[in-house]
Amino acid sequence: MSRKPSSSAKVAKTRSKSSAGWLREHESDQYVKRSREDGYRSRASYKLLELCDKDRLITPGMTVVDLGAAPGGWSQVAAELVGDTGTVIASDILPMDSLAGVEFIQGDFTEDEVFERIMAVIGDLPVDLVISDMAPNMSGMKAVDQPRAMYLVELALDMADRVLKPGGAFVAKVFQGEGFDVWLKEVRQRYKRVVTRKPGASRARSSEVYIVASGYSGL
Repeated sequence: MSRKPSSSAKVAKTRSKSSAGWLREHESDQYVKRSREDGYRSRASYKLLELCDKDRLITPGMTVVDLGAAPGGWSQVAAELVGDTGTVIASDILPMDSLAGVEFIQGDFTEDEVFERIMAVIGDLPVDLVISDMAPNMSGMKAVDQPRAMYLVELALDMADRVLKPGGAFVAKVFQGEGFDVWLKEVRQRYKRVVTRKPGASRARSSEVYIVASGYSGL
């Protein structure tokens, strides 16, 4: 007597195929290969490098706050560009191996205790740039994922309001969808120049874009 596979078995098989497909794509990705050759911790490093090249975001001596830093690809680039005279303060809910020139605070910065720890490290330093590559754990359901993503970029924008010096800059990954236009309007109210970028290292199918805002003028 034959037995049809259960629905859970079908789901497991589908996930297995999906995971295998993702792994093949990941291993063949030109930016993954480059990151290994160049010694960067993630392919995301090339997103920030391209943004810096186009918008001249980071110069030696700057103070940079990196939100959603793990595994450290953006912090790595920022530390290289600010040099020995600059400061990089990074935070993530996930652990991150130490990097020279980077002060790392692990924890969920949506929690008051972690936020206060970040603020304590910043102290009286005039922050030149806040960067955020944060994203929620994706469920694949846009109705769930988009509000979570927008919540994170709203918090990143609030952090920038709290720490940026006048004329400072803000960079954040945002997913286009519900809430994006309203949030972007808020950014434009705070900064003199706001542009939308889609770096080459961003996968074409992804709805992610990067907002680059400079000339902070306050609320």
